[in-house]
Amino acid sequence: MERRSESRSNVNEFYSVEFSIKDIDFAYQFKIWDVSSRGMCVMIRPDSDILKHLRVGDILNMKYYKNDTTKAVEFLRTQIRHITKDDTGRFKDHYMVGLSIVNDQSLSDTRPA
Repeated sequence: MERRSESRSNVNEFYSVEFSIKDIDFAYQFKIWDVSSRGMCVMIRPDSDILKHLRVGDILNMKYYKNDTTKAVEFLRTQIRHITKDDTGRFKDHYMVGLSIVNDQSLSDTRPA
């Protein structure tokens, strides 16, 4: 019997995510480092300009690349769940940005946010 209050999505099939922000002329791509039943996490350097443009609660159209490179990329609505500074370990001083796919349906409009 499933005890989680939220259903587990198939986020572990993705390797990296790419997105762009209106005020920035290019797209950012990040490897997905932490996958859990509630979402996934990417690591961002503290000096990256993208941090100035991300806010908890933002929903962006993100392009997901799959572990299986023979499969097509997916464009999914994704919410920024948290932005947390990592104070220890391999990514010390980097920011963990928690991502959660809003729904499991691919977007019909494949343009980035």
